[in-house]
Amino acid sequence: MRTQRRPAPAEPRTPSATPSATRSARERPSPARRLNVGRLLAWVALFVMIVITLAPFLWMARTALSNNRVLFTDPGSWLPVDFTWGPFERVLGSATTEEAQAQGGSGASLRFWVYLRNSVIVSTLITLGQVFFSAMAAYAFARLRWPGRDKVFFAFLTALMVPPVFTMLPNFVLIKNLGLLNTYPGIIAPFFFMTPFAVFFLRQFFLGISREVEEAAMIDGAGYFRIFFRVILPMSSAPIATLAVLTFINAWNEYFWPQLVGQEESVRVLTVALSAFHSATPNTGPDWAGLMAATLVAAVPTMLLFLAFGRRIVNSIQFTGVK
Repeated sequence: MRTQRRPAPAEPRTPSATPSATRSARERPSPARRLNVGRLLAWVALFVMIVITLAPFLWMARTALSNNRVLFTDPGSWLPVDFTWGPFERVLGSATTEEAQAQGGSGASLRFWVYLRNSVIVSTLITLGQVFFSAMAAYAFARLRWPGRDKVFFAFLTALMVPPVFTMLPNFVLIKNLGLLNTYPGIIAPFFFMTPFAVFFLRQFFLGISREVEEAAMIDGAGYFRIFFRVILPMSSAPIATLAVLTFINAWNEYFWPQLVGQEESVRVLTVALSAFHSATPNTGPDWAGLMAATLVAAVPTMLLFLAFGRRIVNSIQFTGVK
């Protein structure tokens, strides 16, 4: 019996695009070419904010490169008035008294390198102590279980709402009774140990570390101290580096407390020295050019830190903020 083959069904034909549809598709702008008004306004706003932020810095640089004696002859110019490196020479101590006075300076000597050394010592010691003790406290709040832990942490965080000026007088009385005025320990002591922000910052990161890592270390016989130094700290290098940068910058810019307890030149930091430099006023008026030059030089370390670790700081703050 012969079977008959049925013919295969014809494949459906896709309708071809009409010329008018093809023409309209070609004339339609692509999404990349469309003008996004919101994005354009955002870029314009960002540019305006950058200009507003950099304007004081540019004005400071313009003043620092001007001759202080003729500085006010052209107050509206954004370019240096009678361009000179004299203010920087006065700050760095390479100009003679006659040269400084000829350019409108006071002629007073600024022991810039001594004050820079003091600022580096104070800021470095504050950074090391505050980061270390804050990391230990943050680990205790994040991992250790003890009665009243959350209540103590809440009470500790309330210290963020206390203005530092309220604790200034008790700290000064304590430092004076201990005989630590005009010494490095007296300047460093109030900032050496943990701060609420540093503890909160590191605690948020420690909470995100997997507990399996610590449990594996405990199985191998490691205690809390060994886990903290051998496991937690190496895994937290990024937020610890970020906190160290922020702490160093805050310590570098600190003014009121070093001014209160560190008046002698042997321990005077750079921010306090700038105030003393401004107080040495010549007959013609303050040495604004020299003061701006000294401020620029003092800002160089913090600027370099931000350029080197700016992206890491932003990423770490975003990471700890979403926990």
